[in-house]
Amino acid sequence: MNYDLSPATASGASLSPTQNRVLRNTYLLLALSMLPTVAGALLGIQIGFSFFAGSPFIGFLVFLGVAMGFMYGIERNKNSGLGIALLLAFTFFMGLMLSRLLQLALGFSNGGSMIALAAGGTGAIFFTMAGIASVSKRDFSNMGKFLFVGLILTLLAAVANIFFQIPALSLAISAAVVMIFSAYILYDISRIIQGGEDNYISATLAVYLDVYNVFASLLQLIMAFSGERD
Repeated sequence: MNYDLSPATASGASLSPTQNRVLRNTYLLLALSMLPTVAGALLGIQIGFSFFAGSPFIGFLVFLGVAMGFMYGIERNKNSGLGIALLLAFTFFMGLMLSRLLQLALGFSNGGSMIALAAGGTGAIFFTMAGIASVSKRDFSNMGKFLFVGLILTLLAAVANIFFQIPALSLAISAAVVMIFSAYILYDISRIIQGGEDNYISATLAVYLDVYNVFASLLQLIMAFSGERD
């Protein structure tokens, strides 16, 4: 069973009714998922949440374990209301995890404006990539393998930098993440439009992770280049 979050509408000229429904529901659920993300981030900021701050590598492994558990549960229940509940719980957890970065940003005198700039930049990237995927007749599915390889290399570099703590490498990783996940937005939206993804819960999970990673890495870059101390 696949839950429809909005009334049925007529298909557009270039999309089938199924593709229209999946795309529409993906956008609606993506917007809804931002609410628990913001709630988790605000809670984390208020309580000074820090996830294994004394042991970044252990924290990274635990985070991966919890995130993978959530994603497994979402995929197993993607055809039921439980999948939506798990997705929203996952986005709350991700907001909680994001709160540490937001706390660091707010430690700068211009922290609020940097967060707003990162949010605006992420929105601009999302609407640009989604617009390209929507109006272009090109199938971007061939990007998948290249993006996956780039993601694995970036992940390995990030793990290595947990131990080496090289600022220049950290900036390079953040820049790579912004580029890779910006391309993933194009890829994931294109898959819906081309009919490669017919479940809006799975689609929302993929696009949410794209947007989340673009925002977090873009904020890190903005902090590095324009952060102002009192």
